[in-house]
Amino acid sequence: MKLISWNVNGIRAWHKKDGMLDWVKKQNPDFFMIQETKAEAEQLSEDLLGFNNYFSYFDHSRKRKGYSGVAIYAKHEPDEIIYGIGAEDLDQEGRAVTLVYGDFVLINCYFPNGGGAKERLEYKLKYYDQFFKFIQKFTKAGKKVVFGGDVNVAHTEIDLARPKENVKSVGFLPEERAWIDKLIKNGWTDTFRFKYPNVVDKYTFWDMKTRSRDRNVGWRIDYFFVSNGLENNIKSVDIFDKVTGSDHCPISLEINL
Repeated sequence: MKLISWNVNGIRAWHKKDGMLDWVKKQNPDFFMIQETKAEAEQLSEDLLGFNNYFSYFDHSRKRKGYSGVAIYAKHEPDEIIYGIGAEDLDQEGRAVTLVYGDFVLINCYFPNGGGAKERLEYKLKYYDQFFKFIQKFTKAGKKVVFGGDVNVAHTEIDLARPKENVKSVGFLPEERAWIDKLIKNGWTDTFRFKYPNVVDKYTFWDMKTRSRDRNVGWRIDYFFVSNGLENNIKSVDIFDKVTGSDHCPISLEINL
């Protein structure tokens, strides 16, 4: 099974760029997961709603138009679709879609950035806590779980180009990084680091304002995690850092289930 995740920074703008859908079709994933759609399904053209004969599932912000939003394109129709992470106050920004197939669960999530006002960092940390509760319910029920998307934190110093300069920056704060420590302690596996524990200079996000991609001054903040026991089923992972079209690049996971 092949999965691709990509924060496209606006699905309609991304779609207008040359070759975007063609690239996805060529990869032919079983699941294509998008973050930061900045759109509602009703605003999208037919070729975006069901390209390549995919089933498509969207969640969007109910608080602010043109903001956040996620989507999953799937080759097969799921048994169940879940929108949000089970907390009404945290589910107004359209940040999560979950597909359930028997004992397999796939979650696409776009975590809050946490920058700006102090309240946004508090919101982000609250979201992390609720998300952890959400995914643990599935594992306690014996489900095989994969979640992926823009987690909006670089876990360790090798996950960003300039760690010393960013020790006080949102996205690399100790309390954010500790959440990923907590995931790993509870049996979750960062699939990229499982395959490439010491690889450096592989990032998924670059600040466009400073043209940092030209110099590869980036952050690895997009992930695929798998629940305990699935790590040995991982076939391959990739970061397509040469693929443009957004301030993020796509990532992939191939896994046997």
